[in-house]
Amino acid sequence: MMMETPANGRPPGPRDDPWDMALQQFHLAAEHLRLKRGVREVLSHPQREFKVNFPVEMDDGSVRVFAGYRVLHSTVLGPTKGGLRYSPLVRISEVRALAMWMTWKCALTHLPYGGAKGGVACDPSLLSSGELERLTRRYATELAPLSGDRRDIPAPDVGTNAQVMAWFMDTYSMHHGFSVPSVVTGKPVSIGGSAGRQEATGRGVMITAREAAEVRGIAFVGSRVAVQGFGNVGSTAAHLMHAAGCRIVAVSDVRGGIYSPGGLDPAAVRRHIDATGSIEGFPGADAVSNAELLEVPCEFLVPAAIEGQITGANASRIRAQVIVEGANGPTTPDADRILDDRGILVVPDVVANAGGVIVSYFEWVQDLQSYFWSEEEINAHLERLMVHTFRRVLAFSREQHVSLRTGALIFAVKRVSDALLTRGVYP
Repeated sequence: MMMETPANGRPPGPRDDPWDMALQQFHLAAEHLRLKRGVREVLSHPQREFKVNFPVEMDDGSVRVFAGYRVLHSTVLGPTKGGLRYSPLVRISEVRALAMWMTWKCALTHLPYGGAKGGVACDPSLLSSGELERLTRRYATELAPLSGDRRDIPAPDVGTNAQVMAWFMDTYSMHHGFSVPSVVTGKPVSIGGSAGRQEATGRGVMITAREAAEVRGIAFVGSRVAVQGFGNVGSTAAHLMHAAGCRIVAVSDVRGGIYSPGGLDPAAVRRHIDATGSIEGFPGADAVSNAELLEVPCEFLVPAAIEGQITGANASRIRAQVIVEGANGPTTPDADRILDDRGILVVPDVVANAGGVIVSYFEWVQDLQSYFWSEEEINAHLERLMVHTFRRVLAFSREQHVSLRTGALIFAVKRVSDALLTRGVYP
């Protein structure tokens, strides 16, 4: 079972707390918009937070208790949407931040969703398939008060995959007495999943990198690319950028990375991982740490692991011309300021990795209609929305004389705040 894995074994430092990062970004956008105090207060708090401690029977007959979370940041624009992650690094501050970022991402791409996120504090690599299934089904049952295809719709994230979504969907369906494929996205195609969903986030990263190359006058063909995190997002982005003529010079997984100035074949790297379980020891490449990978010379750096990787401590040593955020929150506010001063273009997460939620929306619509599109149609619609979103954010950011991240957040926060003011405060 191929799952996303963090690219290192540590959470961000105390100064790089994900929730603090998300709030700093939000308040910067709110200042530009001069948001009313009440609106700012509402949007700076998650609407609902859910924590559960639940037992799971292990293969040896013992019982372990796991902590699980689900945070719904906003339902102003529609039902909440966001991934479920299984990782030992899962904690409430991370889940809150990811839920807020999902709200802005959905608003920016004009999807009828609010943001949510969930997760279980566990190491999926240490659990058998049976243990993962029992954990997922119990977690899905615990989330029953929140779940529903018009209420809250999970998707895969770090440490989860299409099979996990299938277990979640089946559990929800059994409780209701009939199949409800639209309750999750990122499912296998055989039970209502969408063609193109697995590659969607990485494909969106490739599309935004190509658009950024045009903005910066960089020849996309032949450009050097370094990818931190070779899970679903990072590996897909690497494969597609390689196919487009880019030179993949560095990639990494949870154990470390490899660097080859002459270029790497992502397919060969994947075969090596499948055969050995790790990227380590790939022939013809130099070993680098995840931290060192961020600083290799390249045109495009794709941080596609976890949050808090590019910080005030290493931003001055980044040698990329463009950073395309495949992960959520990989760049701290301190680092943003340094990178902006150095003229390094950062394509923010709410733009760069929006392909996943866009095709999740397509999947949800197809499930509700029981009418499915071809992969070619999915990819064409994804391309159109990603290009439109990037160009709209670029134009708005230039008009406001702000970075792409700040411009994207101003645009997204305004859309949510306008909807909030229009709806009013109940009762």
